[in-house]
Amino acid sequence: MPHPAASAAPARAVPPAPGSLAAGLRHPVALLRWLWLAYMTPGHPGRPTGQAELRWIYTAWLGAFLLKMLGSSWDVSWHFRWLRDDLAPPHLLNSAGTAVVVALVVFHSYSGHGVDRRALHLMQWGIGTFLIAIPIDILNHRINGLDITSWSPSHALLYIGTAIMLAGAIRGWWLYAAPGRTRDLVALGLWLFFVENVVFPDQHQEYGVLSLRAYEAGATTAEPQLLDFAAAQGQTPTMFMLPVPSWVHPAWLVCAGLLSLVVARKVVGLRWAASVVVGTYLAYRAVVWLGLVALDFPPSVLPFVLLVGAVCVDLAVTHRLPGWTAAPATVAAVYAAAGVQDAAGLLPPWDFSWWSIGLVLVGFTALWTAVDLVARSSSFDAWRRPVEPGRSADVLAAAPPGGGASSR
Repeated sequence: MPHPAASAAPARAVPPAPGSLAAGLRHPVALLRWLWLAYMTPGHPGRPTGQAELRWIYTAWLGAFLLKMLGSSWDVSWHFRWLRDDLAPPHLLNSAGTAVVVALVVFHSYSGHGVDRRALHLMQWGIGTFLIAIPIDILNHRINGLDITSWSPSHALLYIGTAIMLAGAIRGWWLYAAPGRTRDLVALGLWLFFVENVVFPDQHQEYGVLSLRAYEAGATTAEPQLLDFAAAQGQTPTMFMLPVPSWVHPAWLVCAGLLSLVVARKVVGLRWAASVVVGTYLAYRAVVWLGLVALDFPPSVLPFVLLVGAVCVDLAVTHRLPGWTAAPATVAAVYAAAGVQDAAGLLPPWDFSWWSIGLVLVGFTALWTAVDLVARSSSFDAWRRPVEPGRSADVLAAAPPGGGASSR
């Protein structure tokens, strides 16, 4: 009778690992083959993963969301010039990023590498929401005709799904990456994509204000077929270029955009984290602006007021100011900067009435205070700890301390 070991299936041969991330990226086919053979084995969340492999996995996450961000940025400008097309180049670019995200979520779900159970569930729920939203959005366009507004319910599902999956990626990286510069840089990159996704709806007004100005000056940047189709749908140029009231842009920029920066600053812990994220975002928007204008696509104004708010957030968190005092000062600084930008003609319509400013101030103060309360709660401390059904007790006991949100 043969020995049991002799009858067992031979282990698949695993090629040697690339010497570095740069070497792996120079030979992507070999890198993917090595990752597949070495890591595509079934397992539960929390399986030990080497730091080099973890960097490769989350570099792929950064690449996927870079594709999605490039496609989304082009998409906004595209829709201010052309009629909607499901297979337009910006949609295809965004879809390429989505395909990489799907592959990554499948990888994490099958292998259990690089995530704990909560991070994995966030990734799964996020990509599920996003994929469900796609046919709903297509159906919405079929039923309602022209719909370039970023504020439609179907688009909201896309933003929500993206935010949830990014939250999972942020959690997975922050739990398992070794403390150091690489950990901070990748975390800032993931938060950049998170904040960009949050403030993305405001781009409609940022493009619309210049498109409407060009139309009224007799030098429209929109193709005649787009304007004719809008008219056939009973929409004026103002209705589809600036479809929401003037209080929406500032309310969303402050209560959603700056709130996400408050969370990012507290999680990452770097002194100027919020300012770096917004500064990088604005630099990206400026480069995209140059590229789109060079290709004869409509331009936009840039939300420079967001940088003022980010600096205020960094200063407040650094000096441990509570939200109930920091938020009103931040709102005042943002609206003061907005007045300057508006005087220069570089701001979408903002409602500067006292009732509008008051609602934004009260809402942002309540939200920042809520973040402070949650950050100090025992339930949040418990939530920060990894849930790892795939990590044995002896491995867990031998693991060095670290991971979780920074205490800096």
